Amino acid sequence: LDFGLYGWAMSRYTGCWVAMKCITDNIDTTASVLADPDRVKIRIPEDFDMPEGGLHIRWPDPPLVQEHRLQRHKIYAALAFARANGLNRVTLDSPKPRFGIIATGKSYLDVLQALDDLGIGAEHADEIGLRLLKVGMPWPLEKDGIRHFAEGLEEILVVEEKRAVMENQIKEQLYNWRADVRPRVVGKFDESGEWILPSTGELTPARIARAIAGRIDGFPISDPVRRHIDERLKFLEDKERSLETTTVGMERIPYFCSGCPHNISTIVPAGSRALAGIGCHYMAIWMDRDTATFTHMGGEGATWLGQAPFTSTEHIFVNIGDGTYFHSGILAIRAAVAAKVNITYKILYNDAVAMTGGQPMDGPLDVPIISQQVRAEGVERIAVVSDEPGKYPVGAHFAADVSFHHRDDLDTLQRDLRNIKGVSVLIYDQTCAAEKRRRRKRGLYPDPAVRPFINQAVCEGCGDCGTASNCVAITPKETELGRKRAIDQSACNKDFSCLNGFCPAFVTVNGGSPKRPSAINDQPFEALPEPAIASSADPYGVIVTGIGGTGVITVGAVLSMASHLQGKGVSVLDIAGLAQKNGAVYSHIRIADDPENLHAVRIAAGGARLLIGCDMVTSASAETMSKLKPGYTSAVVNGHQTITSDFIHDADLEFPEKGFQDALMEATSPRDLEFIDATGLALKLLGNSIAANMLMVGYAYQKGLLPLSADAIEQALELNGVAVEFNKQAFLWGRRAAHDLDAVWRIAEPDTDMDNGTDTGESSFVDRRI
Repeated sequence: LDFGLYGWAMSRYTGCWVAMKCITDNIDTTASVLADPDRVKIRIPEDFDMPEGGLHIRWPDPPLVQEHRLQRHKIYAALAFARANGLNRVTLDSPKPRFGIIATGKSYLDVLQALDDLGIGAEHADEIGLRLLKVGMPWPLEKDGIRHFAEGLEEILVVEEKRAVMENQIKEQLYNWRADVRPRVVGKFDESGEWILPSTGELTPARIARAIAGRIDGFPISDPVRRHIDERLKFLEDKERSLETTTVGMERIPYFCSGCPHNISTIVPAGSRALAGIGCHYMAIWMDRDTATFTHMGGEGATWLGQAPFTSTEHIFVNIGDGTYFHSGILAIRAAVAAKVNITYKILYNDAVAMTGGQPMDGPLDVPIISQQVRAEGVERIAVVSDEPGKYPVGAHFAADVSFHHRDDLDTLQRDLRNIKGVSVLIYDQTCAAEKRRRRKRGLYPDPAVRPFINQAVCEGCGDCGTASNCVAITPKETELGRKRAIDQSACNKDFSCLNGFCPAFVTVNGGSPKRPSAINDQPFEALPEPAIASSADPYGVIVTGIGGTGVITVGAVLSMASHLQGKGVSVLDIAGLAQKNGAVYSHIRIADDPENLHAVRIAAGGARLLIGCDMVTSASAETMSKLKPGYTSAVVNGHQTITSDFIHDADLEFPEKGFQDALMEATSPRDLEFIDATGLALKLLGNSIAANMLMVGYAYQKGLLPLSADAIEQALELNGVAVEFNKQAFLWGRRAAHDLDAVWRIAEPDTDMDNGTDTGESSFVDRRI
């Protein structure tokens, strides 16, 4: 917030373009902040001499005059502004400083977290002689501040992710200092040319902590402080080593949603291959679809222009999303027409910007307009494919000679298109499945009164339904006759492509809906005692893990709002990306009584006090277990076996339940780890597995593992405004399950023995059939 206001003010003062560096840890972060309009006081520099005529545009304004004004005045005005407003400031100092750290942006917060991880508090910092500079404007770097910061120091460590921007400026600014007063400056490399902070991958607090500890090692400090730092560093290194040897053998990678149009649209005929592009359809490169490589947005197919003359391949398919097409993709099509290459662009029109949350597309773009645009670019052969090809009204303004096809005829059509010389376009028109689901909930999209089911008595477990549909809603069903298939009705988006499988086991039910428990809330249940509330005097780290699309991000939002309502400081980092499509999702939540105690938004190695594991696979991932610490972390994990998307292509895929349990047991401790079939309870009690995550929150709360009150959590659910009563019931049943799990199961399954299982022995199997 502050830098946004400073940026606007600097731009107005200097006439410069001002940019903000934005990365995931900033943009995907939620935090409680003081939104006082007077929190930022803009100061106009008093030590800058404004040139005649000022710094802003005028007319006439020749290019060389503009260049002179920029290089001789504007940049120095920006430096004066940064100096006057303290954009670069010392945040930690010592009576006798000798070791300085300079950092900016996310890396500054990571440095604070690294110092915490190493146990370097104010007392230790004084002994080390530590001085810390937070840089708000890394380029151009204001030299007076750097000079004052560097005075008296023996060494400066520059911490910045990716390539060195500040480090080289600092070395240049200090170059002419006398050798006896000039501090060593290290960052990407040490004084011997060895890497310290690599410019590739993620720069984590743990990596920074190792770098800081390594540089401190060269300074004379007392043995107790050195031992203290070494012990903390050893924990970080041991954690990394243990994760390298902990492999369970199953990973949850992003995948198309159930009913996603890309399940069909990204298929290519045998003997052909495709190039990927930007969008959800990019995930086709992880599937057996002869799809590879990708480009920047708008470059789809451009690589083929250079390859085509030098390969025996006659033709290529290229996937391009409707948002990308509108943004700049039409330029790639124009270039392909000019190059006269043999290429078929598959424009995947799904009526939403699906990859980033289903926002509406900019502009008045629809399928008829696209057909006219590509025809105007010189494309002769245009075909439209849809799951409902008859939906286009008479008189729709399509380009002349456009052909229309049902998606069932996609393979035949593509075989024809690949034999056409030059550029052809296939527009695949089907609304995003996730967007359909959202619109149906709001009554804005037709909801067919039909549901597909698989008859377990007929199913032979061949998996052809998954082969035909590529759908993640088809799950394994273990029976006494072996593994069969079932449809997860909570995940099904009613695409019905699974019915194309060569199988007599499918049943469609017209007018029916999933059975919801009746009179569950009428069951007697004793009043719940209020648990002891966990303390957040020190930052309390909660990591929530789960599957994209099931509400993990919502859990983070609810807990952050509850923290805000209680006047606590809170930060939330959601790690999703493409993982919102059935992949792994993580939410890092840090809660503290004092907001000033919250530094880095990511939970540090071994820094999680609580794991709410809404999915066993994601909970046992290296990303999660790096945050856990035996004797420190409590964990509540959903014990339901939710298979990964690999099952679609591997009918015999086994779920390594014991491996996950053992890994989590080692990362925490037996007394601090609990498994609960939250998905099973959610289905039995509330009729939908989506309730499982909030049920887990209720369970953790009742166990006294959350530093929040029930009233604040319920109020946050009300403010969220989505399925309020449903989510409050899920939270309540989670609390009840934590208090008396057996009693809850008796209510959920009144006709089932308490072992929640069936005797699958041979004698029992025969007895039931006599």
